[in-house]
Amino acid sequence: MHTLKIIFPFSILFFSLAFMSCAQKPNPQVSSAIDNTWMQKSDSFWKQKLSDEQYYVLREKGTEKPYTGKWLLHEDSGTYTCAACGNELFGSSSKFESHCGWPSFDQEINGGKIKTQVDHSLGMQRVEILCARCGGHLGHLFDDGPTSTGKRYCVNSLSLSFEKESKPLKTSDTLTLGGGCFWCIEAVFEQLKGVSKVESGFSGGKNANPSYAEVCTGNTGHVEVVQIIYNPSIIGMNELLKAYFTVHDPTTLNRQGADEGTQYRSVVFYRNEEQKQIATSIISDLQLAKVYSNPIVTAVETFTTFYKADISHQDYYANNKDNAYCQMVIQPKMEKFEKVFKDRLK
Repeated sequence: MHTLKIIFPFSILFFSLAFMSCAQKPNPQVSSAIDNTWMQKSDSFWKQKLSDEQYYVLREKGTEKPYTGKWLLHEDSGTYTCAACGNELFGSSSKFESHCGWPSFDQEINGGKIKTQVDHSLGMQRVEILCARCGGHLGHLFDDGPTSTGKRYCVNSLSLSFEKESKPLKTSDTLTLGGGCFWCIEAVFEQLKGVSKVESGFSGGKNANPSYAEVCTGNTGHVEVVQIIYNPSIIGMNELLKAYFTVHDPTTLNRQGADEGTQYRSVVFYRNEEQKQIATSIISDLQLAKVYSNPIVTAVETFTTFYKADISHQDYYANNKDNAYCQMVIQPKMEKFEKVFKDRLK
């Protein structure tokens, strides 16, 4: 182990077909959950809020032409809502292709979002479906659905809006880095906000469960690494890599200071394409900015397996502050790191 060089860088065929395709008699299911605020909106309010086509369908109980609706072939994950008042009506998982020319769903969202009433228009008896919040006309309900519910909610696209499913917020991710002595790198990352755990170990080689002594021979192909578990909503991979490129020299091949061998090489082990892209992008930016006088030799490689080093190598700096190596090598590095990243420390 030896001191590391510190570097500071740093998204119907129109109406006749519509009614003919929907001419069956299911059992009405009536809901009484109505928001009177929306029910009391005036006709002038709706004419101002809705487009002419939406007003015709939602307020005048019209039907859009088949195979023309915006949501007919739509496949994104999310929630279909009332185009008039935003009431949540159908989940995307209930949508299916019925080949009738209008968006079809096999069930509504629970909670009385939709009300039904008998429709005697055009000399037929059908079940009309309406938004329970604003009373807007949506379409008709039939008992000819192909799924287990046996239902087909035949809905006009003009009656609907869509809210795309938000990507769940990721609260934990893992990054594995090699950059010389893992004692030094571990001590640095343990200080950062958003980092919940740092472990020292080995990656990138051919031997399973190697010992520290075996890795030190340079014959296993393994690298001394730290495995960092962090919360990306608090600290991003970009920030972790900024710290990484600050506390080791990425321009020396298979060496950090006096520590020589492939086990000390600079390497980012990525777990997915996003991590790969971030790492290669940052390295490219550092090269273009000529932050270092020599070319960066940091490798970006696919992560395979992490072998945790024995307990004597975990939290080494915290447990051995009186050790000469810690005082002479790690402590000065920590002091300089804390000055640069003082706003990111725990």
